[in-house]
Amino acid sequence: MPARFRRERLLLVGCGDIGLRVAALLRPRARLLALTSSPARVPELRACGITALHGNLDEPASLRRLSGLANRVVHLAPPPEGNDGDPRTKALTRALRLRSPPQSFVYGSTSGVYGDLQGGVATETRAANPYTSRARRRIDAENRVRHFGRATGVRSAILRIPGIYAPNRVGGTPRERLLRGTPMLCAADDVYTNHIHADDLARTCVAALWRGAPQRIYNTNDDSCQKMGEYFEMAADLYGLARPQRLTRAEAQQRLPLALLSFMSESRRMDNARLKKELRLKLRYPTVAQGLVS
Repeated sequence: MPARFRRERLLLVGCGDIGLRVAALLRPRARLLALTSSPARVPELRACGITALHGNLDEPASLRRLSGLANRVVHLAPPPEGNDGDPRTKALTRALRLRSPPQSFVYGSTSGVYGDLQGGVATETRAANPYTSRARRRIDAENRVRHFGRATGVRSAILRIPGIYAPNRVGGTPRERLLRGTPMLCAADDVYTNHIHADDLARTCVAALWRGAPQRIYNTNDDSCQKMGEYFEMAADLYGLARPQRLTRAEAQQRLPLALLSFMSESRRMDNARLKKELRLKLRYPTVAQGLVS
């Protein structure tokens, strides 16, 4: 059968909330496949029109059957904890090279690879400077994806993703943190933060599958330019809740958990011009104010 008449075959690796949103967008025009290591997920995936493929990114031998099955791949699975590399992306890209590599490959990375820019602007040409092991693992994955693309001719796009939110996403709004009374940094110590609505992220994945340039990086964020405390105050006003208490950085270091402090230690403003120009994406929710009430 001529290639132009074949139905698209999409493989989702890491089919969580965003993967399911991607599947919903492509269900009418593609055969959907998803890798899962959990038999319990099979009924859920089947109900979404997705064929479940048993395999485990931590068991490379189980991935051999993936080669040649799909002509487009979206990889959203995180690296494992414990080191600065990503053996999961290594195993996946090796398996896909065995026979008939896909036409396009999209990898969901993190904006954390830029490190702390002290409020500076992050464009895709800026050198990565990851501060955390989590971000260093993502850089390793990015490098493997780009090498995979160069070695096979696959158009591999990398999405650098900031905070994902959506009212219909578990933990997808600041409401719970506001209800817990989690403090924020005072204005003098506050950091810039970036966001993307889950639906716009899914739409970016789809756009990158067809329009992404080879081995190209795309900042995947909306047009908002807010500091973290401003974001939570805006959300509090939208929900009719009390605004969070503000702390100095020294006070925060005494009172807040290390995981939260790590997000408060990096400040950057992401530029999304390439997203709009090259992927031709028109954001459905260009600001968090619009997305939080959607």
